[in-house]
Amino acid sequence: MIYVEAPNDYVAEGRHVVFLAGSIEMGKAVEWQRRAAERLAPYEVVVLNPRRADWDSSWQQSPDDERFLEQVRWELDGLEAAHSVIVNFDPATRSPITLLEFGLCATALDKRIFVCCPPGFWRRGNVEIVCARYGLAFYEDFEVMMADLQRVAWA
Repeated sequence: MIYVEAPNDYVAEGRHVVFLAGSIEMGKAVEWQRRAAERLAPYEVVVLNPRRADWDSSWQQSPDDERFLEQVRWELDGLEAAHSVIVNFDPATRSPITLLEFGLCATALDKRIFVCCPPGFWRRGNVEIVCARYGLAFYEDFEVMMADLQRVAWA
């Protein structure tokens, strides 16, 4: 496994790319991305993690802020490069960017999407309905989702 955190460069040629889309909201969401990477360690994959150690909440939410622009572009590029996307909603968060990323990839026919949305997430009904409509794998439990991902993602 090759593990890459934003905004670092990566080469994905010939490897399955897994993008970790999901709740971050620094300080609110559990750091589930490391757990996902640990489960994917035995595989020949590139794991893209948008969570970054040097994130600064003072960055302007604007394309005029080069650091913010770099982050958003890295995430969009990663979503486009991905063969599989893990979308994890943490009930302790609102996760507007996760909802955005989920919407961007929900109808992508060239990707396998694995969605974990436990009870208590404020827009769980919406997530469940979208998954049902587009035949996306829907889970309430992160570990069950990861076990299925390991079984089917590269089949």
